[in-house]
Amino acid sequence: MTHDAGHPLRPASFTTLLVTSAADRVAVRLNRPEVRNAIDARMVAELHAVCEMLEAEPKVLILSGTPGNEGAETVGVFASGADIAELMQRRRQDALAGINSGLFERIARLPMPVIAALDGYALGGGAELAYAADFRIGTRALRVGQPETSLGIMAAAGASWRLKELVGEPVAKEMLLAGQVLTGEGALAVGLITELVEPSGLLAAAHALADRICAQDPLAVQATKRVFHAPRDAHPGLDNREQAELFESPAKFERMQAFLDRRKR
Repeated sequence: MTHDAGHPLRPASFTTLLVTSAADRVAVRLNRPEVRNAIDARMVAELHAVCEMLEAEPKVLILSGTPGNEGAETVGVFASGADIAELMQRRRQDALAGINSGLFERIARLPMPVIAALDGYALGGGAELAYAADFRIGTRALRVGQPETSLGIMAAAGASWRLKELVGEPVAKEMLLAGQVLTGEGALAVGLITELVEPSGLLAAAHALADRICAQDPLAVQATKRVFHAPRDAHPGLDNREQAELFESPAKFERMQAFLDRRKR
């Protein structure tokens, strides 16, 4: 499901996401805490609207979930998966439509990098949303897994192939075929997340990573992301074409001149 092109969704009308926009980044918080941020059709539509905005005006995207109660033992949650009540009603034609897989692929292809800040449950479709990000940061309370086969379906929104690329075949098969759930420490050990932080510092860590990304030249970052995700047979021709464009960009001359000026001091 996507939104009606005649009535485009905007953050002010969102009911499942909280969106904060800055000059160089957009922070999106999944906000269905009553169902542990289960991904329903409305959230899919609103995430498509976010993608539309970021395709038109490229910025870093930070995805996060609902924070836990301060001082309480309860932890936050990224996303507990697809909404099971909705999922149970989906049939053959819905699977062929690729409702979640199409969205997650669109997120993966956004021009600027995507950062997933993960706390608590990141299960099923929630985990697959995180796999579509370029970076994943987590907490010790993180629990990431693919319970789909226990529900009589498969992880069909990216986990069956992205997970193998991220953690390798043995761990991916443990998660996909045997229901293994990784803790935050386990996710760090296999490289699924690159940083383990306290819940109170999770968003700060995500913004610190965004700061480092945004300190680079945006056009160079976008070109590098495109080349990185291109199929093997596109190289080295694609690399040369992208570099040719960057060699003529004003930012290249400005940044290199600044480097040379600093070296002379």
